[in-house]
Amino acid sequence: MSTYNRNKWVTIPNILSCIRLLLVPLFVLTYLKSTEPIHYYYAALLLLISGLTDLLDGWIARKYQQISEVGKLLDPLADKITQAAIIFCLLTRYEWMWSIILLFVAKELFMGICNLVLLRRGTKLDGAKWYGKLSTAVFYICMFFLIAFPTIATSQAILLISITAFFLSLSFILYGKIFIQMYQATKR
Repeated sequence: MSTYNRNKWVTIPNILSCIRLLLVPLFVLTYLKSTEPIHYYYAALLLLISGLTDLLDGWIARKYQQISEVGKLLDPLADKITQAAIIFCLLTRYEWMWSIILLFVAKELFMGICNLVLLRRGTKLDGAKWYGKLSTAVFYICMFFLIAFPTIATSQAILLISITAFFLSLSFILYGKIFIQMYQATKR
């Protein structure tokens, strides 16, 4: 049995991921309690801080070799919980968010199941692909505008939601292709 080593999991990137997790309930409360435009700006600011800590934790982990197994779990967990919170908060304002919820849940369930199947076969997807990162960036940009500008025209809100749905779908399809290829490679 390996000994406990605090230095392997208490790293700056992991602390930043924990901060992002702590920002989630603060964001949800701020957004749901918002009644004035300034309150929505505060919610958007919290989302911006969360996004910046996400970028910073990845950069620090790579630059200073602070990549850890805990971080490999914590970072995507913080991403998914933050994204889910954003989607459900925005659903209170925009009924079209149902399309994002369905895509998000389908994609994450698919990827989770595929990862489990591949792990049982002795392999795994190693890190996010460019299209996953692009999809995440587009998600945050579009959702930021929906949060910061709650009086946006319906047509503009639908456009932002549609752009997000397109990139989520693209990511879903391309990850699906990778998982199928990886699965077939393990059958040989």
